Amino acid sequence: MKVVKFGGSSLASGTQVEKVFNIVLSDPQRKIVVVSAPGKRYSDDIKVTDQLISLGEACLAGKAVEEELKAVLKRYSLIAEELQISSAIIDEIEQNLLSIMNQDKSKPELFIEAMKASGEDNNAKLVAAYFQSKNVEAHYVSPKEAGLYVTNEPGNAQVLPESYDNLYRLRERSGILIVPGFFGYSKEGDVLTFSRSGSDITGSILANGVKADLYENFTDVDAVYTVNPSIVNNPKEIRELTYREMRELSYAGFSVFHDEALIPAFRAGIPVQVKNTNNPSAPGTKIVNKRANTNGPVIGIASDDGFCSIYVGKYLMNREIGFGRKLLQILEEFNLSYEHVPSGIDDITVILREDQMDEATEREVIKRIQIELHADEVEIEHHLALIMVVGEGMRHNVGTTSRAAKALADAGINIDMINQGSSEVSMMFGVKAHDEKRAVQALYNEFFASVLA
Repeated sequence: MKVVKFGGSSLASGTQVEKVFNIVLSDPQRKIVVVSAPGKRYSDDIKVTDQLISLGEACLAGKAVEEELKAVLKRYSLIAEELQISSAIIDEIEQNLLSIMNQDKSKPELFIEAMKASGEDNNAKLVAAYFQSKNVEAHYVSPKEAGLYVTNEPGNAQVLPESYDNLYRLRERSGILIVPGFFGYSKEGDVLTFSRSGSDITGSILANGVKADLYENFTDVDAVYTVNPSIVNNPKEIRELTYREMRELSYAGFSVFHDEALIPAFRAGIPVQVKNTNNPSAPGTKIVNKRANTNGPVIGIASDDGFCSIYVGKYLMNREIGFGRKLLQILEEFNLSYEHVPSGIDDITVILREDQMDEATEREVIKRIQIELHADEVEIEHHLALIMVVGEGMRHNVGTTSRAAKALADAGINIDMINQGSSEVSMMFGVKAHDEKRAVQALYNEFFASVLA
């Protein structure tokens, strides 16, 4: 059995939904289909989820909502018209939206949650209606009916363990099951969404719950690439990588998967296949627990900007018990979360997202560190980019760090920081944000440009 998830771009129009239909029917193992809300049809288009948020906010503000409601219904109507589905499904969607709009608004967060989730929910109904119009046995299954229960954390819901036993019973259902992604239900009956891009999370949870043989994630790219195609022209595709490698790359800026998306599938040992809805014959990329390291030490390079560093220097710091704890305690009191903490014997650097601090907070943090930790030196450097070089093969190859450092030096790029995790699956370089793209290109040239396709 396969669980198949289709993203918003794969369901943005009737033409795209027809592709989804053909893909699902081409493999009888594709029994459970997870759908997103309709995404963008072109670069300046608006996602249905964003339209729904605008509609929900207008409702809460007591504004006229006719135009926002019409805009949402028009997206579904255009898809239904392209697919020549009965207008009854649009009437059903309209009644659902009106019902949500008339709900109790005393808890605004929960109201917006229900509004956001309706994008996936109604799209699942529409997709199921299309399958049925083609004389295919297909059933819309709501997360509540499936028993997908989550914690009461709006916008960041976590699956409850009992859900997996409930979901396993879906194996007994006949036909193709169309399930909306992105949300579940609290035990109190409220709709709660996962973090953004949460339909990937739903697919992963369902794959775990039904003990699928494979979780296929269809998107709009042929594969996961070794590097961001917007930085490097025609980068090489990755045929296979591990969950750990995908996690490291996702953290550092790869946008194929949300950070949390693969955790349920990973825990169940279920492989994930990334495929392209617009080119389903392409082999795609498989994500597995273990792989043969046949491609050299590095599998991919990712980068992200918007970081800053807090450098603290103090002579004999290594002999001072509790210094690191006290430093992090100061950051915690300002509600600042950190990303990395590379250190030496007399200095320590804390890397964090710079949008967490305004100028006033920055001054107070420096002052507290100087006074409470008696630091010899405290400096904050802004506008940093982090570049992650990832690969399980680095564990078994000597000289990978020196190759990377030399490539950056040859490109005239100064390294502000180097950090390597104890797992030896990744190493991270901190550079000035304006050097980010040149640094990625230099590393790609070093590790991939000379490798045969």
